[in-house]
Parts: sequence; C-alpha cells; structure tokens
Amino acid sequence: MSAATPALGPAASADALTFTPVLRALRICLHALLAGLLALAAVKAVAGGQGGAHAYAVVAAALVMAAVYAAGTLSPAVSRSQRAAALWLAALGAAWLALLALSPDGLWAAFPLYFLQLHLLPMRWGLPAVAVTATAAITSFVLHGQPVSPGTFIGPLLGGAVAVATVLGYQALYRESERRRELIDELLSTRAELAEAERAAGTLAERERLAREIHDTLAQGLSSIQLLLRAAERALPGEDPALTHIRRAREAAQDNLAEARRFVRALSPPDLEHGSLAGALERLCTPAPGGPAVQFSVSGSPVELPTPYEVALLRIAQSALANTVRHAGAERAEITLSFMETSVSLDIVDDGAGFEPRQVRRRPAAGDGGFGLPAMRSRARSLGGTLSVESAPGQGTAVAITLPLPLPSPSPSPTAGVPT
Repeated sequence: MSAATPALGPAASADALTFTPVLRALRICLHALLAGLLALAAVKAVAGGQGGAHAYAVVAAALVMAAVYAAGTLSPAVSRSQRAAALWLAALGAAWLALLALSPDGLWAAFPLYFLQLHLLPMRWGLPAVAVTATAAITSFVLHGQPVSPGTFIGPLLGGAVAVATVLGYQALYRESERRRELIDELLSTRAELAEAERAAGTLAERERLAREIHDTLAQGLSSIQLLLRAAERALPGEDPALTHIRRAREAAQDNLAEARRFVRALSPPDLEHGSLAGALERLCTPAPGGPAVQFSVSGSPVELPTPYEVALLRIAQSALANTVRHAGAERAEITLSFMETSVSLDIVDDGAGFEPRQVRRRPAAGDGGFGLPAMRSRARSLGGTLSVESAPGQGTAVAITLPLPLPSPSPSPTAGVPT
C-alpha cells in the first residue's frame, strides 16, 4: 500500500482524506504505545540492577529511537513521499535493532513497527518487512539468553499476524466506504437529473395545457365573434353608420384570433414547432442505441389537425415507443398515421415480448412520468377518442388510438347570430 493511502501511522499522506476522529484517536494510541514501550525498556534497564554504563546505553538507544520516530512524525517529506517514508522506516528500524541488541525488552516495540511498515510500504514490501521484524525480535530474545518457550515464537508471530489482519481489514473497510460514498454521489446526481427531468416535463405539460385552453376557449370565442360580426356586416345596408364600427370590430377580432393562434403554436411541444405531425412522428423513428428499428408511414390524405390533436397523438406515440424500447425487447416497430373521412388514427405495433393487458395497473405509478396506458387512454378520452391495446405474452403489442375529426365550421348565413 502506497503512502497515499490513509494510514494510522504518523506519516500518513497529506493528500489522503481528512482524518476522522477515529483515525486521529488511533494515531494517538500508536504514538502512546511506542512511547510507553520505549519507556518500559529504559525503566527496566535502570531498575533491573544492570551495569550503569549498560543501563545508560539502553536509555540512550530508547531516546534515539524516540527522536527518530518524532522526526518522522513532524517531517512533511515523510508524509508526502514514499521514498522518504521508506528511508525513515529504515532509520527507525536501525535504531530499534540497536535497542534490541542492548535489551531483550526492546522486542515489544516490534508491534507498533508492524503497523508503520504495513501502512507506509506497499503490501509486497510491507509483509516481508513484518516477517523480518518478527524474526529479529525472536532472535534477539534467544541471543539474550532468555528462557525459550513456545511463547517466544508465538508472541512476535501472533503480533505480526494481528497487525496484518488489522491493516487488511481497515483497507477493506476504507474501500467499502469509498464505494458507498461514490454510490451516494451517484444517487444524488441521479436525483438531481430526475428532478430536472420532472421540471422539464411539468413545463411541457403546462405549455400543452395552456395551448389547449387558449385554443378551446379564447380562439374559438374570437372565431365565433368574427363570424357574427361578418354576418352583421352583410346584413346592414351599405350606408348604415354602424357598418364602419362593425367592420373595425371584426378586423380587431380577426387580428386577436391570429395572435391567439400564434400563442398556441408557441406553446406547442418543441417537436411540432418546426414541422407537421407527420414530420415529428418520423423524427421519432431515429434508431436509439440498443432499440428496435422503427418504420413510419402515412395513409390517406393528410388534413390539418387542431393543435390538441397533434399534441395528443405525438405524446401517445412517444409513450408507446418508450415502452417498446424499455420493456418489449423488440427488434422492429411500426408507426402508422391514418387519415380517414371522419377520424384520424395512430397505430404503434412491435414484435416484442408482449404482455397481458388485463394485468396492467389501472393507473401509472408515481415517478412513471404519466406515460403509461392509463395516461394514453385519458388523452384519447379528453378528445372524444378511443384507445385500444392488443397484446399477448410472446406475440408483440399493438396500440391504436382513434380520434374523431372536428366538424368544419358551417358558413354563416347573412343573418346568423344577428339579433332582430
């Protein structure tokens, strides 16, 4: 493990994540452990009845090791460079070997050294360093003539194994924490994208609603007023003084009707802004990555449709095609727009997996965006039309919507709507 990985040792990388209170506590514990073990070796040397010069040498070796450790803790170079960290570990190891040669009690300092080696060295070098440190501790104990027992070998080896397990466990927890953090970041980003998509969908829906309301109320009312004024204009004799006012009123109604229609066009879906319904449906057939091949065709003689009709047919085609791409696993799909004498119909057929229509939810789930079959039926019913779905598992799906064409406005009689 490189020095750039968050560590418990004093030379943890400055580029690593900010230390949590737990990591800070572990670092402090490591400092205290090494200081306590060095103090223990020095006190036992002084109080153990050894020769004065030998005791002073043990104390000096312990102080040198403590000084080297403190220098590494405070050195910015050790915390930034793996090479500097390796040199510092080598110097610390040399000071420890000197203490080990003077006193068997120095072997207890091997335990904090295990952690430093595993944290500051790559794992391929850290494991051999731990093994060498454990071997040096056992050898020193034997050479100092201490009683040899199974614990002589088990103690240092077990300490090294615990250090390795602890470091590997910490690394696994750190990686898991990083994965969770990345997942949370991704979820937050996805939630922001979904919120933006919902806002955009809401804006489009409101635009469609306003266009439909303007078309069905304001535009139709102005059209009726214009027809009534035209009838009144024809009914009055040419020298009637009111004729001028009626003509101006009719022209004002005509201008406002044109303005209302411009509002309707401006509030229509962007797909319909620069072309006809057929053109917008044909643009839907652009192949999507991993989606089916879609063909579009028109039958009958196209007629100009009211904006609410075009919006409803386009949205239903988008919804049905989206369901085909997401759920059907189809290879081919066809969209057919048919103009008949009294109605217009739209058929979307695919060769996908199909489903059982009777098992479909009666209303779309939250977050479905309102693009389910119930929403399609609602659009069709709002315009006096019908929507049918034919499907079976493994036999594809066919969605058909039929809307009655609006009757043309009858030509007004010269006296239509004129009060007598």
